[in-house]
Amino acid sequence: MYFAALLARTEDGWEASDTELDDVETLSDLADLAREASPEEDTVLVLIEQEDSWFGVVRVDGEEDPRIYVSDAAAAARSAYGELLLTDELLGREPGADYGPDLDSLDLDGTEDGESEETEDGEESPDGDAVPHSPVGDREILGDLGIGEKELRALDANDALGTIAEVLGASEVLETVR
Repeated sequence: MYFAALLARTEDGWEASDTELDDVETLSDLADLAREASPEEDTVLVLIEQEDSWFGVVRVDGEEDPRIYVSDAAAAARSAYGELLLTDELLGREPGADYGPDLDSLDLDGTEDGESEETEDGEESPDGDAVPHSPVGDREILGDLGIGEKELRALDANDALGTIAEVLGASEVLETVR
């Protein structure tokens, strides 16, 4: 289950609209959808939350490139909507590189050679290509709107969008589309 809404800043305050992401296939499509919500090229926020496990904010200011923040990249990577936001650039990867496992080099017979290495404390060593279980993106995405990096990182996924809307003074309009 997911929830997605657009918050467009206007002269009269924030306007909210819910949005279906089923037809959105790329980040460019999402940015275009956001731009359509504000003909005056004002700030538009796309707020997405997925099953209380992660949330994302995409900020579009006119024709500028979208800015993105995702609260838990690993949780978002398991979602089609999260994958939309997790660009190679956002994850610090070389664009277009293949980061899936090289199946020809894997030992799949269950012997010790195919098992992952463990660190000194007994945990498996992290895969260099793994998506982190941490926030990624522009941590100052809402800084000028009253939510700094520290506050953004402290938000809990199950009530983050409500808290963001409250700080923006848009909680009533967000609730009308929820």
